[in-house]
Amino acid sequence: MARVWKYGDHVNTDLIIPGRYLDDYDIVSLSKHAMEDIDPSFANAVAEGDVIVAGRNFGCGSSREQAPAVLKEKGVGAVFASSIARIFYRNAINVGLPVIISDEAVKILDAGDEVELDLKSGTFTRKGDGVSIDFEPLSPFLLEILDSGGLVKYMKRKLGT
Repeated sequence: MARVWKYGDHVNTDLIIPGRYLDDYDIVSLSKHAMEDIDPSFANAVAEGDVIVAGRNFGCGSSREQAPAVLKEKGVGAVFASSIARIFYRNAINVGLPVIISDEAVKILDAGDEVELDLKSGTFTRKGDGVSIDFEPLSPFLLEILDSGGLVKYMKRKLGT
């Protein structure tokens, strides 16, 4: 089961990974600061497979590639939001982090809820009451990129290098 971490609207890339740390190019080291300005407990408490649920315009701001990369490094299994900034969406897929647009998830999920996620079928189920929500599943092409661990790994596999 994945635990839900819930945030509001306009969580920008500077909140995901503060710019003051970007002189460090090591993603493991950077990930220790993930979400620290919006949720100081996140980096130490997030577990493999946990999901972020946020409001509108998640990942807005700069095209900071480190933002989805630190979430992926921390083990975030997916990001659900009412809307996602286009460059963040693209960067997330590139690093192998699933991003899903779902107003319904934002409306019914609360911080601390536990959910089971199935990206292929486009469903998640909340533990406890069994509420199941459908979302538009990711395309087979995007799922293949995500299953490969991101775009670079996908291309290496396709090209046999």
